[in-house]
Amino acid sequence: MEEIIDQLAFEKQLWQRGIELIAGVDEVGRGCLFGDVVSAAVVLPTGLVLEGINDSKKLSEKKREQLYDQIVEHAIAYSIACIPAHIVDIMNIKQASRLAMKQAVEGLTIKPEYMLIDAETIELPIPQEAIVKGDAKSQSIGAASILAKVTRDRLCKHEWNERYPEYQLDKHKGYGTKLHNELILEHGPTPMHRKTFLRKLLGEQLEDRWNRMNVQARASD
Repeated sequence: MEEIIDQLAFEKQLWQRGIELIAGVDEVGRGCLFGDVVSAAVVLPTGLVLEGINDSKKLSEKKREQLYDQIVEHAIAYSIACIPAHIVDIMNIKQASRLAMKQAVEGLTIKPEYMLIDAETIELPIPQEAIVKGDAKSQSIGAASILAKVTRDRLCKHEWNERYPEYQLDKHKGYGTKLHNELILEHGPTPMHRKTFLRKLLGEQLEDRWNRMNVQARASD
């Protein structure tokens, strides 16, 4: 039988201490080959219960969209931050994710009294707790996860897909699926692909492709 989790347990402990402005913070896109890592911070009203909040990856797209609207409607404040692929390559994904989280919190229109964060720490002078798998254990973190996931998926389906239609980003959302890998090998990486990720996963195949292209280019000269 599946364990029933009180997703307000962490929040209730803080409410009992008189802490009400609690920011849930999470990010998505950490494992993608393409595009920004996207973070969200959200402050929900004390005592609010939103049915269905969970780790965004465990929810259907339709459910995420419904919850996104509810979260935005009820939130005291929320903020989204994006760190592009070339910065991910410079900083590494862990530091880029932390930076995205920090920027999301700094973008809130109110300063939170406390932060609940999904398995990370943020360099801000605000009391905080890192919770492993927090998006499934805390309503605040789960809500941030949904805001970030829906935002990034919308970018993949619309803006980014329109910019690079040959990569079919609306289907794989930038993750390293078989389809995406094949399209990278066919077309080469875009400026929005994370070069450090590609070298790890597709390095030899990409190098072979580029070598063949160079040979063909020299032969046609």
